[in-house]
Amino acid sequence: MRLSIVLPLSVFLEEEAAKVVALGAYGWFCLKPRHVDMATALVPGILSWWGGDGRERFVAVNGGLLVKDGDTVRVATRHAVSGELGHLREAVDAMTADLDDAERAARTAMARLEARFVRGVLDFGAR
Repeated sequence: MRLSIVLPLSVFLEEEAAKVVALGAYGWFCLKPRHVDMATALVPGILSWWGGDGRERFVAVNGGLLVKDGDTVRVATRHAVSGELGHLREAVDAMTADLDDAERAARTAMARLEARFVRGVLDFGAR
């Protein structure tokens, strides 16, 4: 099977894989060449695959989308880091912290919009 990991501006990895293991929103899953085609969202975590030489390899991904179509597995993500498993855990922790900051900022912006909307409705009702 062919594994392809793409970033917004480049192709991060393209390699043969006997098996791919990833972390989705509902937990870990494994894909092999004859498994059913599927698409799923990925959460920040470590994606692993076994290459043609039988060695397991790892890459940290910042969430994204995985699509299996026939003998091709494509992963689209905003950020990916390859390396040794111990170092990748740190990369995933950093990605999760960045996500928490972005989520916090989004919640704050949404609360401000809701407050402005409520004030506008109250001002309209007062007229």
